[in-house]
Amino acid sequence: MTPQTATDDPTAARRRRLAAYTRWIEQICRDDPGARTALRSGLRRSLDDVPRMHRFVAPWLPQDRRASESEQRAYYAVAAMIAAQPRSTYTGPEPGPESPPGVEPGADSPGAQQAPAPRYGTSLGLAFALAVTTSPGREREMRESTAESRLNLLTRQSTTGLHRHLPAAVGYLREVGVPIDWAQLLADLIAWPVHSGQISRRWLQDYYRQRSQTLREQADHADQNEADNPTP
Repeated sequence: MTPQTATDDPTAARRRRLAAYTRWIEQICRDDPGARTALRSGLRRSLDDVPRMHRFVAPWLPQDRRASESEQRAYYAVAAMIAAQPRSTYTGPEPGPESPPGVEPGADSPGAQQAPAPRYGTSLGLAFALAVTTSPGREREMRESTAESRLNLLTRQSTTGLHRHLPAAVGYLREVGVPIDWAQLLADLIAWPVHSGQISRRWLQDYYRQRSQTLREQADHADQNEADNPTP
């Protein structure tokens, strides 16, 4: 028996698939206004009230087993939140072309299979911490009290509550120019019904870890400025 390689790791393969799905959604939202409108129509709606989304999302749902309703809801919710962004925000490297007929959407290319995926991407907690931090090119920042209250509210939610509050929180992050790791958010939404406690802890730890690092860097920068420009 040969040892398991990175390409055999189901977690890595699953993350690549989620990343391929979210990149594809961003691509069609950028390139096809009609598709973007159809996907945006599902924001905050139930699975039984999103008929225009099915043609885009259904082919991406897991084929090897019956996807639970909560997992399906995660796919639809993330697609709708991506579509709800201003069109000008769809930037970055060009995603690969749409999968041809007969090929499962999001199937990994041979080259892509060689790189193992990290266990976690950028969490929502880190995104909230970055929203508080002044960054070049961003015109607005989020108040720290607002970031903390919004993040703490999300971590206390049931699955239904999270889906109710998440679009507004994510929309606010995008308004202040903070990127979202859509693949990681999708993974967290899928896992939320069983692992909400662990995910909440990771979000909060990432938030406070980043805030602590930022405050240390700001203090060091202030000390250096004082050393370079001593008061007469």
